[in-house]
Amino acid sequence: MKIAIGSDHAGFDYKENIKALLNELGHQVRDFGTFSSEPVDYPLFIRPVAEAVERAEFDRGIVLGGSGNGEAIVANKVRGIRCALCWNLNTARWAREHNDANVLALGQRTISPELALEIVKVWLSTPFAGGRHLNRVRQIERSD
Repeated sequence: MKIAIGSDHAGFDYKENIKALLNELGHQVRDFGTFSSEPVDYPLFIRPVAEAVERAEFDRGIVLGGSGNGEAIVANKVRGIRCALCWNLNTARWAREHNDANVLALGQRTISPELALEIVKVWLSTPFAGGRHLNRVRQIERSD
């Protein structure tokens, strides 16, 4: 799978760990930055991830920050993006099963590094359930 990833300074450490995991799992990864823990404005790094997913250059995207809230908001401003902020394994599973989330947002200041990696694994391996959820996703797309 081709995965775009980006963070601000507050998500930088987890981004680096997640990139390593993605490479170990055999995914192709492009890092949109930031490339250090120096303070930056997160929209500059998150919007390009979402836009690359929207253009189908990448299958999915992962965005990180302190809480993940701002990152999810920015990503969801891009037409066609369904970004889910996840904080446990169930929210990651449901984001894929029920919402066909194509971008995952995580908060480095809100979850442990081990949990972040487990969330990524669940989110990547969970398929969209379709069925009754498909109509809802289509309604989301119409509201873009």
